[in-house]
Amino acid sequence: MKRFGAVQPHDLLWGLPARALPADAPLWVADALGLGQPVVVRRALVAAEQIAVGVRGQQREQRYATLMNRVDIQHQISPEQLIAAEFEGDHDWPALKALKQIKPVMDDLGLVWGVSGSAGFELASGFSALHAGSDLDLILRTPQLFSRNHSAQLVAQLEYAVCRIDVQLQTPSGGVALREWAGTAHQVLLKTDHGARLIDNPWLSIEQAA
Repeated sequence: MKRFGAVQPHDLLWGLPARALPADAPLWVADALGLGQPVVVRRALVAAEQIAVGVRGQQREQRYATLMNRVDIQHQISPEQLIAAEFEGDHDWPALKALKQIKPVMDDLGLVWGVSGSAGFELASGFSALHAGSDLDLILRTPQLFSRNHSAQLVAQLEYAVCRIDVQLQTPSGGVALREWAGTAHQVLLKTDHGARLIDNPWLSIEQAA
């Protein structure tokens, strides 16, 4: 059996069988899996042998949360693997133009970063997910404190891109929006496996922050 690396939120996984879906799952979910689409890893507290994932449908409102057994993973792609991906589609979407624009800015940070959201899904799978109004979603792995001042500078640097760019900082405790952390609010929303909560410092463990 092939072994895969650690699975993290925003990773894309292939191999979830339609037969593993709950009986009440919408028909479009099985259809999406039947086409060979990947699922995206989401944050949730689950058993060690399982992974919380989401299935994307063709419509924006079609999102389905379910579980995947680790033994079913056939292929795995992380957001950082998509930075240099070559897009071979028919459309030169603004989100993909923005990715080329801001790559030097992100590389200069000296931190691991990657592409998530619709752009990541399309780059990784080849299935259409982008449109002319799509934002570009990125993740930035920040194992150490990424200051609010530094965050504000990064937000300003990304403003010139041809579409809106949303960056999520991946801290050891969970994910927080770059724009929110760059703002002036005392507390920010941290997304964790246990749910979302307001916190002063996203780099503190939940126990420390409590």
